[in-house]
Amino acid sequence: MDNIKSTILEVIYSILPITVVITALQFTLVWLPTETFLQFLIGVVMVGIGLILFLLGVNVGLLPVGEMIGSALSKTRKLWIIVFFGFLLGIVVTVAEPDVRVLSHQVDQVSSGEIPRSILILAVSLGVGIFVALAMIRIVFSINIVYILACGYGIIFLLAAFSPPQFVPISFDSGGVTTGPLTVPFILALGVGVASVMRGKSSSSDSFGLVALASIGPILSVLLLGVIYG
Repeated sequence: MDNIKSTILEVIYSILPITVVITALQFTLVWLPTETFLQFLIGVVMVGIGLILFLLGVNVGLLPVGEMIGSALSKTRKLWIIVFFGFLLGIVVTVAEPDVRVLSHQVDQVSSGEIPRSILILAVSLGVGIFVALAMIRIVFSINIVYILACGYGIIFLLAAFSPPQFVPISFDSGGVTTGPLTVPFILALGVGVASVMRGKSSSSDSFGLVALASIGPILSVLLLGVIYG
């Protein structure tokens, strides 16, 4: 019951500021048509209900399952199983991420179909999957995350020099949309599960940085896509 109450309050605090600002603008400067403003209010209510249900689902289902899967994979003590399923789960959870689909739809419209939605979703998902697998390797072997981030962004800047200019902002936006409400909780829970078994008490520090690593993958994959299309 406390979880439901805290989730409702969290959603209210999240959407209340934008609602207050739009309402204030409506009666001062903007003066939207009454029908449009009513649609906005209805949308706010629907978004609020949707977010409450979504976050409850994440807390009740995704987080525990992600942590249990991570723990179960680590208990096998087989590196290839941990890496393979980290890669696979990184792909499928990104395909299901709503933010990725919104971005792919907008890019498809802006590019007039030259960059198909399916290709962009596939590239972003593969990028996340590869770097989630790399994050699993980092946890197992306790590799310093600074080295991986430095190498990753070094390659990003190199690819950006050879990729068409329009792909550079798309690639960085692709990295941003993978930090959505579906991908982040699951990846973090997966990392905590793996780290808790492999690294014991250091699980908290080892599980940090997974989102940073997962965000590099889509940037690299979209830039590679730009090199190919270019």
